[in-house]
Amino acid sequence: MEELYTQTADNYGDDEVKTLEWDKHIRLRPGMYIGKLGDGSYADDGVYVLLKEVLDNSIDEYMMGFGKTISVKIADSQVTVRDYGRGVPLNKVVDVSSKMNTGAKYDSKAFKKSVGLNGVGIKAVNALSSYFLIESVREKEAKRVEYQRAQIVYQSEIQPSKERNGTLVSFIPDTEIFPNFIYKDEYVENLLKNYAFLNTGLTINYNGKSFHSDNGLADLLNENMTEEPLYPLIHLKGDDIEVVITHSNQYGEEYYSFVNGQHTTQGGTHLSAFRESVGRAIKEFYNKNMEYTDIRAGIIAAVSIKVEEPVFESQTKTKLGSKDMAPDGVSIPKFIGDFIKKELDNYLHKNPETADILQKKILESEKERKAIAGVTKLARERAKKVSINNKKLRDCRIHLNDFKNNEKENTSIFITEGDSASGSITKSRDPNLQAVFSLRGKPLNSFGLTKKIVYENEEFNLLQAALNIEDGIEGLRYNKVIIATDADVDGMHIRLLLITFFLQFFPDLIKKNHVYILQTPLFRVRNKQKTIYCYSDDEKHAAIRQLGKNPEITRFKGLGEISPDEFRHFIDKDIRLDPVKLKKDNAVKEMLEFYMGKNTSDRQNFIIDNLVIEEDLAE
Repeated sequence: MEELYTQTADNYGDDEVKTLEWDKHIRLRPGMYIGKLGDGSYADDGVYVLLKEVLDNSIDEYMMGFGKTISVKIADSQVTVRDYGRGVPLNKVVDVSSKMNTGAKYDSKAFKKSVGLNGVGIKAVNALSSYFLIESVREKEAKRVEYQRAQIVYQSEIQPSKERNGTLVSFIPDTEIFPNFIYKDEYVENLLKNYAFLNTGLTINYNGKSFHSDNGLADLLNENMTEEPLYPLIHLKGDDIEVVITHSNQYGEEYYSFVNGQHTTQGGTHLSAFRESVGRAIKEFYNKNMEYTDIRAGIIAAVSIKVEEPVFESQTKTKLGSKDMAPDGVSIPKFIGDFIKKELDNYLHKNPETADILQKKILESEKERKAIAGVTKLARERAKKVSINNKKLRDCRIHLNDFKNNEKENTSIFITEGDSASGSITKSRDPNLQAVFSLRGKPLNSFGLTKKIVYENEEFNLLQAALNIEDGIEGLRYNKVIIATDADVDGMHIRLLLITFFLQFFPDLIKKNHVYILQTPLFRVRNKQKTIYCYSDDEKHAAIRQLGKNPEITRFKGLGEISPDEFRHFIDKDIRLDPVKLKKDNAVKEMLEFYMGKNTSDRQNFIIDNLVIEEDLAE
């Protein structure tokens, strides 16, 4: 329970102090427990956090040595997770599912290196579900409890059971909290794959599919790499640490970091220490005056550590804040640094062929950096001198120090073309969280060019500066980079040119799910009583049927045609975004060669074969 203090301008008395039950507080402030809500359209939406909170308990059982299989089923919006661990103690089934700060993980001897240490996990799932069931089987006995919106509606006595030991949790996210939610298989499967990669030997069955890994983080890297590695994966394991390292010819640095099985998508102290340690160890191995940026250029790596009682910077555990490994005070930088220094150095000595390939890659990166050094310096100076905040970038207040930076995950920047479009978005946006960057004409086709062009081309240079990604995406100023162009041929071309730029020089922006395409309505269908905005011909026809005889139909040909008052509806809480995704199956070099290279006849045939003629508006 928590006390809330409310105060009117002229009254502050006993009636203004209210105490909320645990479930009411979670439902009132869900963001405190699961981060953003969403509807399942994005991988970090709340419905996936609910699934993860339940899975974490099953994973903890496996890590303790109990149960090698976890079954997950999602059907008709209901999620069911069954593990084969020890099962929750039967007299505590109600407590662990409905009493805050209840759990076994406070005793680090029982759950030494668990993610969920605060006793909130499945209580939050319970509170945010319209239906919640938990059943535990333990030594031939079972107990079952069912809830509706955190209130018990059925509780069995402890009774005999022929089932195997373990815990079953089933829940339906509450549509009052998550209206129109969905579970996307691709996001669920990515989550389950990561659990399998981090727990070798564990099998997770999901809706007829099975996920299993024998090679841990090496399997994870092979699953996610879209460029061929220059040398075989360097796979190093130790007590409480596992790392995999390789390089490719792509630009940027690509990392996957984990703490106690939790995917820390925003990194943290362990990733910073890892990056520093790898650079230092390789520099010392070659005993040459190498720059860390050259050493890490094109690196693709994963690091997983286990920490006693980790401290994260938010309830959703996406960034590690801990500096110590354990109660004895060993620091994370020292732990990681000592391991990398010893094991990576040993590996390179034992594998001279890999060492030679790596050195060649570093020298090539150094050569390119020096070749553009003069251009880079001038470009940086030019970016500072240009009145970027007035001419190209209309920033949001979070970056003008008007309020706290804990809202950064809600920030976005719209990249748009033309004064009319940027003007509409600027007048419609939330100035606290939404920025606008205005392009001048079509960007350059950057395919096949070196990074020198990023600094020589004013548009690219200023865009890079606005995003603050010159030294990697750790400094990215906005969580979402949204390409907002017209839905015509020119707009599609600009989208393709921008995506080519990101793929060519900043692929990790796309791989880390930061780049999106803004959907804007193609049609407005209205009568005197109602207005419906439609994003496709199918939606247009449905709106015409709904509104009846002779509604007014407007076809929007460009963003600049949409008034700011209307535009506000399309970039607020109902914003429609298509994420730009990159998967293992997407060979970036070949894909860009086809779409942006000089294979004119092949591309022409492709366009002809896939040409779609827009329907006549009069239909």
